[in-house]
Amino acid sequence: MPTISVENYLKAIYHLESHGEVPVKTKSLAERLGISAPSVTSMLKSLARDGLVDYLPYKGASLSREGTRAALKVIRKHRLVEVFLVQTLGLSWDEVHEEAELLEHAVSETLVARIDDFLGHPRFDPHGDPIPTDDGQIHRLETIRLDEAEVNESYRLERVLDQGSAVLKYLDKIGLTINRSFTVVEILSFDGQLFLDIHDSDPLRAAISHSLAARLLVTKL
Repeated sequence: MPTISVENYLKAIYHLESHGEVPVKTKSLAERLGISAPSVTSMLKSLARDGLVDYLPYKGASLSREGTRAALKVIRKHRLVEVFLVQTLGLSWDEVHEEAELLEHAVSETLVARIDDFLGHPRFDPHGDPIPTDDGQIHRLETIRLDEAEVNESYRLERVLDQGSAVLKYLDKIGLTINRSFTVVEILSFDGQLFLDIHDSDPLRAAISHSLAARLLVTKL
């Protein structure tokens, strides 16, 4: 069974690969994990010996098939725990990430399967991130970034990529939560700020900066 440190590395490599960094650079991993570059290099060599990554010095690392499978198991635990904490314990979506970071390493495969059954096999976590199935399958939606949206068109929020507490609290404050629909009523030409009419929300009108819009994934209605 992988150690906590190994699981964190595999998960970090997976996330960086998902955002298009292939192979993943040592510097990127060091920044994401808050660890020195020499420590990252040492771990990558160890992961390569264990067959979890393909590593080339000065080039970077990519997950092997076994490494991807192990990373998805950790991500599955994390996201199911987040759903459980929100739906059963009433935690808000800006509170669950840190708790899930701790619990993802503690829950067994048997317990996570029970949690999955109890929750009715959810496909997405509270932030819209897809939950891998037990066999590593991921249900993906065809989405666009909100900064690609058009005026006078309606959309539904599907996923929040920036899950910092301040961002999530702001989205909660304006009523722009997962599965909430809205209409883009104005986009400022000089800085790209968007103004939305959020359906069934009070206040109705809300502003989203261009930079935040780039981190919100939506589907057109």
